[in-house]
Amino acid sequence: MDWVERPFARVTNHGFVDLSIHFIGASGLPKMDVIGSADPYFVAKLDSALTFVSTVKSNTLAPVWNEYWRIRNVPVGAKLRIEVMDKDNGTVTDDFIGEVETNIKAGARELTLEASGFRSISRGTMWIKIDSTPATDPKADKRQYTFDGPIRYSRHFAPTVGLLGNVQDAHLYSTWKMFLRGVPLFFGDTVQHWNTNYKAAQAIFSNTTSVAVRSTIQAGHRMLYARSTTNTFGVINSTRDIVDILHGGKAGSTTAHRVKPAVYTYIISAEDDSFRFSETGAAFFVDFASKHALHANCAEVVRYSGEFHPRPEGGWENFSDETPDEEVKWELVLDNNSGTYAPDPMMLAELKELFEYNFPEFKIYTFDFNDPRLSQSREACRAYALAHRGINQDELQPHSHVPGEETLSHQASVSNHPDESVQPYPHPEDTSLAHQTAPV
Repeated sequence: MDWVERPFARVTNHGFVDLSIHFIGASGLPKMDVIGSADPYFVAKLDSALTFVSTVKSNTLAPVWNEYWRIRNVPVGAKLRIEVMDKDNGTVTDDFIGEVETNIKAGARELTLEASGFRSISRGTMWIKIDSTPATDPKADKRQYTFDGPIRYSRHFAPTVGLLGNVQDAHLYSTWKMFLRGVPLFFGDTVQHWNTNYKAAQAIFSNTTSVAVRSTIQAGHRMLYARSTTNTFGVINSTRDIVDILHGGKAGSTTAHRVKPAVYTYIISAEDDSFRFSETGAAFFVDFASKHALHANCAEVVRYSGEFHPRPEGGWENFSDETPDEEVKWELVLDNNSGTYAPDPMMLAELKELFEYNFPEFKIYTFDFNDPRLSQSREACRAYALAHRGINQDELQPHSHVPGEETLSHQASVSNHPDESVQPYPHPEDTSLAHQTAPV
């Protein structure tokens, strides 16, 4: 990782360029909805090697995105393809509006969107601006199409949230997807395969019932991560942005807008290098055989997986709510506590470097799942939640869902197999206080 560690000792690689693409907006889009106009978003691809998906703009035929995409080590002959879509909430597929393909030469341009298969039919206009400089990575040929920011995130609310009138903490029904910078610089081609020795993973990937189990988990994943006009989007520019994401608590409480002492389940996807996570204690997810497989969309490999939790400098055991969050030096503690993928502990050093690279203002700690320092920090986090934030034990150690509420696994099963009875998944991963799932 020479160009990361010694940024001033760079050489120009003329076969590759570093790009900054500014997606400005579009106009003249056709009306797509019977009521209203359209809810457009776009999908941009570089040679099918890297994908950028924009935010959804509601009820407009002239969306303004002003979104940026930085990519290192792009071959000079690469092509940029953009598809503009109309988001249809509540449906599996979205409506196609128009598409265009262009080269990556520097400059501002006005692009005509065309109907698929009908190149003479205009479907509106797209404006972009491309800045291009020669790549400076001496290993550009081995680290092509490296995403370099900005770090964007989306927050997805579980489909049941809108049906509940007494939701006290939306954190328990949310998932986040965040695109990290430079993942190949630290992980290279290394991935973590599903754990063939773990019964829950066998039920998902290799048993006679695996196809049905995977199908339902994938239906749950689609429900959780669907792009919608109700999603929230943002860009990480500072520590404050991360702290805001970690806010959570009982609605109306004095701590609702403070960092929540909570443990999160995460994966880093091998498909798009995104960091996906949800709160581990959320009973809404309790029936799934593997929360990690749920976040990974049943991918056989991931970059890495485990749990993480935030903590103030010195740990939750030495913290007091009398100290405002703005005055706290925050830390992130990550581990490899995932039975489904059993991540190699030898990669914890690279995991630490990756998060330091993306979030330099945070102190990053990484621990193996059986390290006593991890247990101490995690238990202090949960103890503080119980003692000072009004969190119930059931939220930390879920064994059943809220009365009257359907779990995600039930909703996904009904959606996937509407005429079949639904049975709980075998061998659920246990992430309770009493028994932590261990990679085996």
